[in-house]
Amino acid sequence: MGRIHVRTRINGEATEFLCDPRQTLLDALRDELQLTGTKEGCTTGDCGACSVTLDGLLVCSCLVLAAETEGHDVGTIEGMAQGETLHPLQQKFLEHAALQCGVCTPGFLVAAKALLDREPDPSEKQVRYALAGNLCRCTGYDKIIRAVLDAAAELRGDTR
Repeated sequence: MGRIHVRTRINGEATEFLCDPRQTLLDALRDELQLTGTKEGCTTGDCGACSVTLDGLLVCSCLVLAAETEGHDVGTIEGMAQGETLHPLQQKFLEHAALQCGVCTPGFLVAAKALLDREPDPSEKQVRYALAGNLCRCTGYDKIIRAVLDAAAELRGDTR
């Protein structure tokens, strides 16, 4: 089977790559584009470690074929920081010690950003629901939830 030429936008930049027709977006990101921030967890869409956005919607990149991204916008963890400046979510994860081994962290951050992009003032219940597809073996979820709520407040300019 021949390789497919894909034209897409990744983290706001026009990108072209070749992939096998059966190659997942996860594998293309990591193997073809050297964007290794997106992690492989379960490969069945159950853990959320490989979460990215596709046209602004949260998806598990292990369940999307790379060829399906032709003409679409993909957002990965590499697109969150602005140069050396961390996104407020990344900073709050550090401040709240909301990470340990780091395998699940990129997926949580991408999922949290997708939530805050559509709902800047989420309730705790909304945050828990939005992150329900992301699993962590190392930490309790409370620090993650607190980090997301704190980042939301900062992004809104809430100084309460």
